[in-house]
Amino acid sequence: MNITTNKKNEAGAADLAILNILMVDDKEDNLISLESILDDPKRNLIKAHSGNEALKIAFEEDIAVILLDVQMPEMDGFEVARILKENPKTKDIAVIFVTAISKEEKYTLQGYEEGAVDYLHKPLDVNIVKAKVAVFEKLYRSKQELKIYVEKTQQINKQLDEFVYIVSHDLKAPLRGLSSVTSFLEDELGSDLKPEVRDLLEMVKSRTTRMQSLIDGILHYSRMANNKTERETVKLMDVIANIVDMLLVPGNVRIEYPDNLPVLFNEKIKLHEVFQNLISNAINYNNKEKANVSISFKDKGNHFEFTIADNGIGIKPEHFEKIFGVFQTLQSKDKQESTGIGLTIVKKIVEQQGGKVWVESEFGIGTKFIFTWFK
Repeated sequence: MNITTNKKNEAGAADLAILNILMVDDKEDNLISLESILDDPKRNLIKAHSGNEALKIAFEEDIAVILLDVQMPEMDGFEVARILKENPKTKDIAVIFVTAISKEEKYTLQGYEEGAVDYLHKPLDVNIVKAKVAVFEKLYRSKQELKIYVEKTQQINKQLDEFVYIVSHDLKAPLRGLSSVTSFLEDELGSDLKPEVRDLLEMVKSRTTRMQSLIDGILHYSRMANNKTERETVKLMDVIANIVDMLLVPGNVRIEYPDNLPVLFNEKIKLHEVFQNLISNAINYNNKEKANVSISFKDKGNHFEFTIADNGIGIKPEHFEKIFGVFQTLQSKDKQESTGIGLTIVKKIVEQQGGKVWVESEFGIGTKFIFTWFK
């Protein structure tokens, strides 16, 4: 039995240059025939003479493709394929049946049901054998490369999350100290404070609070953008009602939405976050005596298109893209308290689930934020 283990490179990724191909047949002559057809420096050909031996090797080694004889004593190929398919470690191995059984449809269908990805019929055609094995080798390489990429991405994301947390913690410490000093000065000096000094202390407190909000916003963005939550049945009517109640909408603001808002199977917390940010913006950036916010939707087949419209201050066309950038606001922070992260979170969440978000607006008249969301 000829077995080699894939080496690791410096980055810890599997060396995909040589692939393990397992050939299973109770007749040595058939294995020799397959070996002569598949002989290649980039392949490590492994022989097994029974179903039990094949399973032992498959569970211990990283196998790319198995060429499995259907008719074997004790344990036939159907049973071997079924066991491989049921095991998490081996369920993704490409199993190609090698058979002399009748080509009748019922036998072929049974093979696919048990876990085979293709068939090779005896007597073997050299070119067909080479072509089919090459296809599934290529698929295996692609899957392994994708797996390595995903693992690296997850590692980078974890490091970024840790970095954001550490940096935000280190930034908050001096801010807390600065806030304590200003409060101490106000308490100690009291009425002796000169008006200009009191104004300066108020400005320091305001800037400190704003900086703390920005840091909290960064943490929130990091968590909302990267964390996965369980999907569940989401009644959008309940989500909107909860948001409106939580925002304590001013008396001059009217929020309208239809009573047939859809029910989705989705990540509720992320859908809630998108609507909360857009509705909050529609309320906050409105200078009208009678402010109106309306929520509507269109059924687009496999997704919905939602619109949050207002009659507020509007946005100039040259700012349509800018507003989705992190820390971007169109008004002075002294006039409107904002971290500039809300729309960035909206864009990230919407695009993360395959949708898109855009803005339509007429300056001084009102704004529409439109986004798509898969059902």
